Amino acid sequence: MAMKIWHQSFTVLSDLGAYDDALKAHFKRVARPDTEIVMHGMKPGTYRTNYPGIDIRYAGLQHLHATQFIQAGLDAEREGFDAYAISTLPDPALRETRSMLRIPVVGYGESAMLSSCLLGSKFAVMVFISELTDLIAANAEKYGLAGRFAGVTDVGFRFNDVLEAFSSPGPLIDRFREAARKRIAAGAEVLIPGEAPLCVLLMSQGVSSVDGVPVLDSLSCWVKHAEMLVDLKRQSGVERCQRGYFNEPPPRERIDELMAFYGRGSAA
Repeated sequence: MAMKIWHQSFTVLSDLGAYDDALKAHFKRVARPDTEIVMHGMKPGTYRTNYPGIDIRYAGLQHLHATQFIQAGLDAEREGFDAYAISTLPDPALRETRSMLRIPVVGYGESAMLSSCLLGSKFAVMVFISELTDLIAANAEKYGLAGRFAGVTDVGFRFNDVLEAFSSPGPLIDRFREAARKRIAAGAEVLIPGEAPLCVLLMSQGVSSVDGVPVLDSLSCWVKHAEMLVDLKRQSGVERCQRGYFNEPPPRERIDELMAFYGRGSAA
C-alpha cells in the first residue's frame, strides 16, 4: 500500500540546486516504489546566506528555527501524510514534535545512530559543522547510545566545499577518507556522514566503506525507519507510547491556539 512521507530539511532547498537534485535522485533510488517522499525546506529568507551553519551552531538560534520543524510536522499530519521526517543531523525539536503527532516521526541523527548499532559496536560522526560536536554527543546520550558513541570528527572541509564537490567530487572524497581513517584508528566501526549534503554526495559516488568500515547511508536509514513504522501501525496497530510527559499528545485544538498565539502559521 502506498505511503507519503514529508521530508523536512534544515536548508532552503531552492537555494541549493545541485544538492536538491541529488537528494531527489537519492530518495527515488532508496525508497520503495510505492513510497512518495515530498521534499520541504526552510522558508526562503530564513538565513542570511544559503549556509544554515552560521545560525545552527548556536543553541538559541537553532531552538528558534526549530519552530519551523514543529509547524511542518503539524502541517504534515493535517495534510494526511503517513510519516514525518526531520532530515538533518541535529534532529531539531524531534522529541517535542513527536509528542504532538500521531503519525510516525523520525529523525536523521537518531535513525543513523540506531542503525549504526546493527553494523558495529562503536559509531563515529563525521561533520563539517564542528560547532555541533557538543549537541551530537548530547543526542547520543539522550538516545541511550553514549556507550556506543566513538566521538565526532571534523572532516576538514565546509558546506560550500561539499556543494562544489557535486560537480567534481574526487578531491573532497579523498579528504573524507583521510579524516575517516583517523576516527577508525580511534576505534570507530561505523562512520556516519553527519550532515545530509555530505551523505548524499558520498552515496552518489558509491562510497559505502573506508578500509572495511561501513560509511552509513544515513538518509536511507530514516527512509526505511519511516516505512517500517508506517507498516507497523497499519499492519499490527503498533505505534509509539502515548503516556507520560514526553509522549502524550496534547489536544490538537490547543496546539493550534498556541501556535497562532506565538505567531506561527502554516509552514507552507
